[in-house]
Amino acid sequence: MGGVEDLEAGLIRLIGDPEQRYREDPVRMLRAVRFAAKLGFRIEPATAEPIRRLSHLLEDIPPARLHEEVLKLFLGGAAVATYELLRHYGLFGRLFPLAEEALAEEEEGFPHVFVVRALESTDARVAAGKPVTPAFLFAVLLWEPVRRRAHALADGRGLGEVEALHKAASEVMAEQARRVSLPKRFRPQMREIWTLQPRFGQRRGRRPLRLLAHPRFRAAYDFMLLRAGAGEVEAETAEWWRRFEAASEAEREELLAAGGDGARRPRRRRRRRRGGAAKGDAAT
Repeated sequence: MGGVEDLEAGLIRLIGDPEQRYREDPVRMLRAVRFAAKLGFRIEPATAEPIRRLSHLLEDIPPARLHEEVLKLFLGGAAVATYELLRHYGLFGRLFPLAEEALAEEEEGFPHVFVVRALESTDARVAAGKPVTPAFLFAVLLWEPVRRRAHALADGRGLGEVEALHKAASEVMAEQARRVSLPKRFRPQMREIWTLQPRFGQRRGRRPLRLLAHPRFRAAYDFMLLRAGAGEVEAETAEWWRRFEAASEAEREELLAAGGDGARRPRRRRRRRRGGAAKGDAAT
């Protein structure tokens, strides 16, 4: 079958022997997925067959090169389709092993819902011509391993919530950078997005105003809304912050005076499938 016929049939086909081509350059597996997701094509069976078997070859690719490929994969407007294909072919775990480990344990639960919702928001922003920063993307993809590691540190070492998040962030970013590089300029942004999350549950006194003035508020706020859409944050908390963020100065004072404190015990996660509530504007 020729190129024109493949185009008409909506097929991605590698020229030559697929296994040989992948061994020559394993990144071709990622490119096959990227083009299939972007164009809405299928990967031709002979081209697809070796991918899962040879996915381990990506571990020999320099992390800096994989960083560039990840940005092309997820910031091209087809992030959800790309993510699903990467997981289908066993490639996502080669790029993000800690995230894949967490997702494998809760296939029907919150991590899957959260990541997909965030990538849906990313695709919407790309379609609207709005920017999506790599730091936000990586914060989304690594949130579940950071969250899980922070809980383990808090339980095992008695660390406070924010301190545990800081330590978990350092550990997860260090481990992830051995597979896909995380440029130093992104790491402080990712850390702040994560460590600001507990502050959305602190609505007493002037704390909400101090959080609102934080330079990373917008990214952390969008992140929190995505967590709410996945059921990880109380809907009431997300709605209060929507009102507070959009309010005038006088209206904010009224909200605070009316009982801004929303400090609650951390919510137990309910398992559920995709669907439902609020989306964040995965931005900044």
